[in-house]
Amino acid sequence: MNAAKRLEIFERLAEAMPEPTTELNYNTPFELLIAVVLSAQATDVGVNKATAKLFPVANTPEAILKLGLDGLKTYIKTIGLYNSKGKHIITLCQQLLNNHAGQVPDTREALEKLAGVGRKTANVILNTAFGQHTIAVDTHIFRVSNRMGIAPGKNVLEVERKLEKFVPKQHKKNAHHLLILHGRYTCVARKPKCPNCIIANLCEFKDKTII
Repeated sequence: MNAAKRLEIFERLAEAMPEPTTELNYNTPFELLIAVVLSAQATDVGVNKATAKLFPVANTPEAILKLGLDGLKTYIKTIGLYNSKGKHIITLCQQLLNNHAGQVPDTREALEKLAGVGRKTANVILNTAFGQHTIAVDTHIFRVSNRMGIAPGKNVLEVERKLEKFVPKQHKKNAHHLLILHGRYTCVARKPKCPNCIIANLCEFKDKTII
């Protein structure tokens, strides 16, 4: 895929979604961090239901530590893998207090040292909370990038590197959310909605669906 076609793809997506953002509900970088940790292998809708009850009670590292692991679990038990996620959250809250004065750090190196935080989660925080031009490659972005031909790769890191290289500079800040939302609602996994896709004529997917 050439640069002109990539640019047109992002121009159309940006026009259709002028203010793309996460569908996780949050008000602070810490709330976003907790929501993203909880969202692994879970839906944003499910996470939002849990955090709608959790955050009014505890939305700081101190408050969550005061709840304790058992108390935290009562709020997140509807989310998959809640036992391990709860342990990660308790540990990362203590790490934030010990090493960052209770604040969420704004560097990848510091974020990836937190319990339960990998490269993808760090990229989400850097992009969404701090406005950095990072692109977290989740299942949606991996699928869309390969299917459209915009940044094909054998693994998530390869796709991330290609997106960093090929996404037009003016769209790098929002590319993460543009691609996720496109993958979540249009370029879906089993039967992409090609007839309703605004970039169908630019996409290089060979098996486009028809009406």
